[in-house]
Amino acid sequence: MTRVKERDIELADGRTLHVYEAGRRRSSRLPIMWHHGTPNVGSPPEPLMRAAKDAGLRWVSFDRPGYGGSTRHEGRTVASVARDALAAADALGLDRFAVMGHSGGGSPALAMAALAPDRVVAVTTSGSLAPLARTPGDPGLDIDAWFDGMGPISATSLRAALDGPNAKRAYEASAGDGIDFTSRDFAALAGEWGWLGTVAAAGVASGPDALIDDDLAYVAPWGVDLARITAPTLLVHGAEDRVVPAAHSRWLAGAVPGATHWQLEGEGHISTLADDERGAAAAVRWVGEHLAGS
Repeated sequence: MTRVKERDIELADGRTLHVYEAGRRRSSRLPIMWHHGTPNVGSPPEPLMRAAKDAGLRWVSFDRPGYGGSTRHEGRTVASVARDALAAADALGLDRFAVMGHSGGGSPALAMAALAPDRVVAVTTSGSLAPLARTPGDPGLDIDAWFDGMGPISATSLRAALDGPNAKRAYEASAGDGIDFTSRDFAALAGEWGWLGTVAAAGVASGPDALIDDDLAYVAPWGVDLARITAPTLLVHGAEDRVVPAAHSRWLAGAVPGATHWQLEGEGHISTLADDERGAAAAVRWVGEHLAGS
């Protein structure tokens, strides 16, 4: 098993960010930063340790503000999380690195690439949200398309976020345990991607604040220009995803210059990660192969 080192760094505003490193810092393998989904902590993805090593990569990651060991940052945005991630990269002494985000982690992964195109050398996301165009002229999917195909639990939760912090908090206080996963998602969770249950349990252990902050950030302006991304970008999405509909990655594919888009027929939000041919391990290999050929 790959050893994971953990430590806290202090940000310029005094907040603490909890960071992780998998493998040896002096390794010649290029770092790939993992951006976790909602409501997880940021431990590097155990199911992808072997794939990263085989691709010549090593994992680094962090808990988003409010999760795990990271101080909450009320009112945070997608861009501010990306800046926190860049501060983590600075603290770890990383000049160049790739990024990978699943679900809600796709937004800050893409934002990092937009904010630091000179440092992010490759991007891959799975089941990522797109920006929400709340008013005409905003960059992103219009509100009808953003919610179209989303399951009722996910849609109700995010519509509560649209109504503001008080509405979102009230929703979480009364929400049940349902989730918009497909049968293939549950099958994936019965295998090695059951690891997500561990990081999700840790993510909610300290209460709902971080989840609420995530959802408020997802429906607010991201604060970055995706057209500034210059790194090779791979967007993976399950065609049957009911947590984040596939239209989100289709929109991102047109917004990110030169992006590659894999839509996996029959797959959902979690099962896409486990797909043998074009799932998360294949995306990691894509990063390694692309960097090797550059």
